[in-house]
Amino acid sequence: MDNLKLHYDVNGDDFSVAGENSSKVKKMLKQLGFSPDVIRCVAIAMYEAEINMVIHANGGFIDVDISPERVKVELQDKGPGIPDIEKAMQEGYSTASNRVRELGFGAGMGLPNMKKYTDELNISTEIGKGTLVELIVNVK
Repeated sequence: MDNLKLHYDVNGDDFSVAGENSSKVKKMLKQLGFSPDVIRCVAIAMYEAEINMVIHANGGFIDVDISPERVKVELQDKGPGIPDIEKAMQEGYSTASNRVRELGFGAGMGLPNMKKYTDELNISTEIGKGTLVELIVNVK
């Protein structure tokens, strides 16, 4: 299998379509015959990252690179950046607004779940410019 590259745009603050792209990737991975464990890890981590883009970051784009060895997901947002990544990685820490919490989001598990369900998580952030999140799940 040659590498398969996918690209998605994410609209900020549009909860009606939040998570659709991770569902599309999950479906594609199933069609390609990836193991349920790899599919689950990619789907959960990508969903959390995609939701964060909608909640906190005015949207952005997602690039997915699927190979026989690994699935790599890069999410580039247009948000304010993450002032304290270490703090943001703590379970339960959230900067979500009350409106977002009333919608059932913003529990502070996004980044911790991304770390839990990936083999590699890289975060590059610049205040006022945005954040690049790279998720890698190795095919075992």
